[in-house]
Amino acid sequence: MRFLMQRLLLFAAALFGISVLVFAMLRILPGDVAVVMAGMNASPARVAALRAEFGLDRPYVVQYLDWAGGLLHGDLGVSALTGRAVTSQVGQRATITFPLIVMSLVIALTLGLSMGAAAVISRSPAVRGFLRVLSIVGGAVPALWSGLLLILLFARGVGLAGLLPSQGFPAAGWGAPGRAVSSLILPALATGFVSGAGIMRYTRSILEGIADEGGPIDMAMSCGMTRTQALVRVGLRLAAPQLVSVVGLAFASMITGVMVVENLFALPGLGALLVGDVGNRDLVAVQSELFLLAAFFLLIGLTVDLLHALLDPRLAAGKEE
Repeated sequence: MRFLMQRLLLFAAALFGISVLVFAMLRILPGDVAVVMAGMNASPARVAALRAEFGLDRPYVVQYLDWAGGLLHGDLGVSALTGRAVTSQVGQRATITFPLIVMSLVIALTLGLSMGAAAVISRSPAVRGFLRVLSIVGGAVPALWSGLLLILLFARGVGLAGLLPSQGFPAAGWGAPGRAVSSLILPALATGFVSGAGIMRYTRSILEGIADEGGPIDMAMSCGMTRTQALVRVGLRLAAPQLVSVVGLAFASMITGVMVVENLFALPGLGALLVGDVGNRDLVAVQSELFLLAAFFLLIGLTVDLLHALLDPRLAAGKEE
């Protein structure tokens, strides 16, 4: 409980720091949403009226306290351009982005853990060499470039196979589940393959280190397990704390990859929403969206810390000391 309370307090302090940083940095950037709304040829009086209407003429401290108070109550503010609640806009776009992240994570874990273990378990030099090259190539390829390759290979009307859609999301949304899932397959593969290559590389390295130590693996084999069974049952369990950190980092990088890939595949998700609001200088929407994104990263870090404590209580005890 002491370790949990320490981590929660650190999480809350980090959220406060992120909120101040996001608010301050956006006020430094050039551009004014009032000018965007009024038009370049608007009179100064019209611009001043819009600034007063949206509270942009108030002191920065008052604006921050008003925004932060809304965050504490789950109110992300109202977009100055659309007049809609930011919570509603984010919630609508999240129905596309979060399923895409989940699909990407499943692909990354499936490829990374299975192929990383296979690279250690396999006795074939050809298989081990192929998997090693695949992990290096996959780690060197950006998600944007892998997405372009997938479009050229599998996109309907463009690619060689022409099996899957490469642009947009069905107007019916998840009311047409088959079409919705098919529109997310290519972007999920683009981000999942890149992150999976990193997980595969670390999984292979960690398992090789455990196998070279000999002790736990040799003991398991002396109890009647084969080398493959010992590496899967014992090796992966011993590697779990390190793999949790690797997966957490891969998950965090995957989120940024998803934001880029969404724009490539014309998906109306959170990435497209953030890019559009930044271009329109919608300060209220942008600061709330950036805060949510940063909070999600911090939540990943908190989850990794707690999983570490569950998998190996010695880590929590060491951090308390």
